[in-house]
Amino acid sequence: MKKSVVVFFLFLYSFVAAQVKFEAQTDRDVYGLNERFPIAFSINNEGDNFQGPKFPGFKAEGPFINKGNQTSITIINGKMTQKREITTQVVYYLTPTKKGTFTIGSASIEYNGTVYKTVPIKITISDPIQMPSYPGQNPRQQQNYNFGEGIHLVGELSTKSAYVNEPVTVIYKLYFPYNSSVSNLRNFQAPKYQDFWSQYIDMKQLRAEKGKYNGKDYSVVALRKVILYPLEAGSKRIEPFKIDVDAEVPTGRSDWFGRMEMTTVEKALSTGIQTITVKPLPEKGKPASFTGAVGAFTFKVTPSKTKLKAGESLDLEVTVSGKGNLKLFTLPKPVVPSSLEMYDPAHQENVQTPVTGMTGSVSDKYTIIPQYKGKYSIKPIAFSYYDLNSKTYITLSSPEITLDVLEGDGTLVANNTTKNKQAILKKEVFQYNKLTTSFVATAKKDFLGSGMFYGLLIAPLLLIPVVVLLRKQKEAKDADAFGNRVRKNNRLVKKYLSEAKKQMGDKVPFYMAMEKALHNFLKAKLHIETAEMSKDNIVELLHQRNASENSISQFMVLMNDCEFARYAPATDTAMVNDFDRAIAIITELEKQLKS
Repeated sequence: MKKSVVVFFLFLYSFVAAQVKFEAQTDRDVYGLNERFPIAFSINNEGDNFQGPKFPGFKAEGPFINKGNQTSITIINGKMTQKREITTQVVYYLTPTKKGTFTIGSASIEYNGTVYKTVPIKITISDPIQMPSYPGQNPRQQQNYNFGEGIHLVGELSTKSAYVNEPVTVIYKLYFPYNSSVSNLRNFQAPKYQDFWSQYIDMKQLRAEKGKYNGKDYSVVALRKVILYPLEAGSKRIEPFKIDVDAEVPTGRSDWFGRMEMTTVEKALSTGIQTITVKPLPEKGKPASFTGAVGAFTFKVTPSKTKLKAGESLDLEVTVSGKGNLKLFTLPKPVVPSSLEMYDPAHQENVQTPVTGMTGSVSDKYTIIPQYKGKYSIKPIAFSYYDLNSKTYITLSSPEITLDVLEGDGTLVANNTTKNKQAILKKEVFQYNKLTTSFVATAKKDFLGSGMFYGLLIAPLLLIPVVVLLRKQKEAKDADAFGNRVRKNNRLVKKYLSEAKKQMGDKVPFYMAMEKALHNFLKAKLHIETAEMSKDNIVELLHQRNASENSISQFMVLMNDCEFARYAPATDTAMVNDFDRAIAIITELEKQLKS
């Protein structure tokens, strides 16, 4: 019987002891001499009288105590058991002072009258290791992790080999891991694209999507799109596109609760230099009418009319439409008989530039005026382009146009649809007949001694009392320091609200302007300074000025939203809503604080 009691108590003691876990933890057991690392002493209960060990060979910072709850779930034979434990963690940060192998002794803690100790651990300190350096970061905060190494800025080319005047699309993309985030994009440095005609495509909103980089899953944001048309053959360099970002990235360590620790670093990203091989257009088969058009086009020449009187005008429109380098070639010019007077064309472009290249139409509209009766022919006009699909030159021709000019009355009949009407009228032969007469007096009245003369002479004397009154008002206004401060703050409210409206779509400057507008509103209405702007003081002063509880609550919520929105994702819709809320709340409080 006595033996059974002893066994029972030994079993009970071992069971209780098994429930308490007290241990020392580090990320690894080898560190460089220039590394700073944490060591944590953790117990799965709330203990008392913690005694830390000595740290020979290290400079220690701490202890830092963290407490929390941890929930564990166990399922046995379909029955779920849920257990919640209180956890305590004591953390020191150690900086090695010399190389060697060191033993960290036991730490102790008391729980329910029993003292528990950790197992000593050995740590080896080796030669210094190379660590990344980030602008503005304290070297003591640097760890051996290459923070942000998974963030990439890439310029994706639609092709690396193109003909002269063939479109090349460049999309600049920012890749970053799912467990990271980027913000505060700044210092954009785009290349000048020498030897290329370039066109930016506006990005209305930056949006992260799923993508792959080097076969791995990433989040990707398209930052900028550019259409390039190479202007000459050869190996052409595209200079780097550069940008600075703030990146929140994992440190590679977890806290006591299993959450990944994050850190924010500045990253300077660059695409590097890229090269495009530009091939010349073939000389073989190049027609005489070719002026550099590359793509796929249609061509037409359209007269506004073919039957008219001598002295009347007609429009002849030469149009090229399709897909290709529409802005980079010359339209062919019609050749007309000498009896037809032709004026310089009005050039029109209706061109869009999507990612695939320019599309639309370009046209030249000529005004032609026949002088004599007869039949006149405008010969066919040829237009040639290089087709990228068939790799051949294609020539399109317009039909011959015949003009039937009838007997005229010698007078120009105005064509209201002609854009070059003003150019035509410059010639004296086409001037309209004047139908009204205007007369100018030959004798002018002398200004000296007139009513205007005496009025201007007396006016300065009458203005003296007005100037004196205005000056006194200005001096009184300048002496009113309190009133000037209020008026200045009111002006700043309008200024920063206007600035916020201009910056809508750009999160950080928008919310900074919103905060400044709200702060200056409080200064103007509550007569306080920035140092007095604690939330409790603002609420108390608004109550004293008889502001409603609902208005005060809405104003404080708006201030908090603007403060935190700078550090969280924000959409254009959210910014519009916040701006409208600010206008409504400020207007309502303005009414209440005046009453």
